This record gives sequence, C-alpha cells and structure tokens, in this order.
Amino acid sequence: MVLAMLPGFSVEQELQLDYRINEHIVLIPAGRNHQARLETTVFQPNGPGPFPLIIINHGKDPGHPNLQPRDRFYHMAHAFVARGYAVMVPMRQGFANSTGRYRDHGCDMTANGYTQAEDIRDTLEYARSQKWIDADHIVVAGQSYGGLATIALGTQELPGVRGLINFAGGLRDDSNGCGWRSALVSAFAEYGAQNKLPSLWMYGQNDSLFGPELVARMHDAFEQAGGKAKLVEYAAFKRDSHGMLASRDGGKVWLADTMEFLDRIGMPTKVIYKVPEPPMPQPTNFAKVDDVESVPFLSENGKRAYAEYLTKMTPRAFAVSSSGAWCWAEEGEDPEARALATCSAKSDKPCRLYSVDEHVVWNPDLAEKAAVTASNTPAPSSDAAGTAQMGSTAAVTN
Repeated sequence: MVLAMLPGFSVEQELQLDYRINEHIVLIPAGRNHQARLETTVFQPNGPGPFPLIIINHGKDPGHPNLQPRDRFYHMAHAFVARGYAVMVPMRQGFANSTGRYRDHGCDMTANGYTQAEDIRDTLEYARSQKWIDADHIVVAGQSYGGLATIALGTQELPGVRGLINFAGGLRDDSNGCGWRSALVSAFAEYGAQNKLPSLWMYGQNDSLFGPELVARMHDAFEQAGGKAKLVEYAAFKRDSHGMLASRDGGKVWLADTMEFLDRIGMPTKVIYKVPEPPMPQPTNFAKVDDVESVPFLSENGKRAYAEYLTKMTPRAFAVSSSGAWCWAEEGEDPEARALATCSAKSDKPCRLYSVDEHVVWNPDLAEKAAVTASNTPAPSSDAAGTAQMGSTAAVTN
C-alpha cells in the first residue's frame, strides 16, 4: 500500500464552494498533447488582478486515486487570498475527477516525483498564460506526495517561480519489500543536485510517515548534493503532524515561517483584504456539552458514540436525526458539513448539528420545524430508506 497522507474523509457529498473567496473549479489541460484535464480548485480576491499565485499540491490517500476527494487546502487558501494571492490546487492525472491515468513507478521515488511534477508544470504554464495572474510572482507548495513532486519540479527552470515550500514531503510504499526510506533519500539527493530554486521544508516531530531521523537524512542528502533548503522541524502537532496543513489550527505552525520565507524571496506577505470567516453555529443553553443523556434521539449505541466524540480534538461536530441516525467528524475542512452530509445520507429524516467544538448548538425549535417540513415532503423510496443506518461514523478521521 502506498501512503502519503492521512486516511481521507468519507464524505457523502462535495463540500460547497465558498463564494467568500471566489472558490471555483477549472479544468487545466495536461499530459501528452494536453489531452488530460486536471480538476483544479481556484481561490482569488475580488477584482481583475493580476494576482501573485501560489500552487498547492496534494498528497495521496490510501486506495485508488480516482476515489480521492478534491483537495482544497481551504485554511491555507484563506490566508493567502487575504494577502492578495490567487490560489490553485490541481488534482493530478487520475486523482479525483481529473482525467488521464495515474502513473506509478513503484519504489522508484525519484521517478515518482518527476512524473507527478509534470502535471504541476502544466498547471504552472496554464497559470502564467492567464491575464489575472502575475506571472513574475509565483510560489509552488506541496504536502506529502505533493511536497516530493514540488521539490522534483524545482530541478527545472521555472520562469516566474520565486521559491518552493515542502510540507511533510515524501511517499511511503510498504509493498513488496520496498526500501522506500532509502529510495526517498536518493530521490532528494538527485533533486538537490539539479536544484534551481530556494525551498522551505516543514516537518513535525510526530509525523506518522516521515519521522525526524528520516527527515534529517533527506534534508542532508538534498543539501550535500547542492540543493538550497531551510528545514523547520516543529513540535508535535495534535495526534499526527502529517495532517497539519489541513487543520484549522495549522496556521499557528506554518504561517510565520512561511511568511518569513516568502518575504525573503520577494513575495507579498502583508494582509490587504479582510476575508470573512465561515459562519459558525451559535451555542445554545440546551445542555452542557458533556451531558450525554441530554442528546436527543440516541440509542445506547449512539450515547456511547457521543461519549467517544467528546474525546476527539477540535474542530469537531456531532449531528443527529429524529430517526436515531448520528454522525461525528473531527479535524480537517468543515467537520460540520461532513457530519451533516454523512448523517443525512444514512437517515430518511433531517439531520441537525447537536454539538460543535466545545459547545452545544442544538435548538429544539428549529429541529421541530425541520421535522414538520420533512413530514410534508414525499417519503424516500424503499431502497433509499433501507440504507438508513443508526450511528454512522463514516465521516470520522483517525
């Protein structure tokens, strides 16, 4: 199995596009004869630009790449739009809804990085052709497999690109006795020998895939071969620092060092736009958050699940339905929407949020109105009703 990110979320529906930062999706031509199309999430400030650009590259979840959801790196994108940047997050060939074929070179980590970098190069060339992009002020970043590919990209002459950022970059392959750690060290040595751009590397102490000893070997190999990279080794982040970039709290870790690096390479760092934060449900006085018995509609199994939910880290959310269905989600992007989406998919009656973070947000009056509305709508088909399950935890990360 190849691992390059934390296990993905099981999300029953796409998260909504965020109009506050002009989120939209474009299809970028890529691959041989530009026959493939990369599903690319774009965020940008209001106005015609041109805007400086950051391209953020994703990792690889376990399983088949086309089952991997669209990556957004929402929290990082939010911070960059506030600083006047456009943001592009391309899903490479074979991932999510991108067309083309995912190409895997097994334990040849050097080739894996170079191959994935080809799609990033196509994204870069597309971006530089757009009038709303400042083609002389671009930075390329990547997380996990995307970090490996970003550093591989840095072996090329890249007009307009000022620097590279590697967040927990690498690729793990435990299949067929692959010596992936040594292969990664060799890959970074190769990239260092051909390195054309300065880079910032950020790895956490409790990274489940790439621990401090391996990170030191990779960085040393890169620099000894001639590469230019500043390594920032930060303290343990929650349960696993490998997922830091997707966390709402990750900015406390990456922001300062990233801004210092961007300033050094001549990229903007000043906040120039006030970007609204997503609206949050307001706390109510329905009950204390740790009062398990007050949560409505739950069976004994559901009550045990809510008690487990109380041990989870924020951001987190718990949704419940009068059908008895429930779901919780923690960490990552928009746990409120993920909990509601998966709960709703398992229930023939509406789901509503009961708790968010450390607060109860349950409003019985709104819940009653939702139930009345639902009773006046046609019942689902017997097939759909048959899929209802009590206590789905499908949106839970680990």
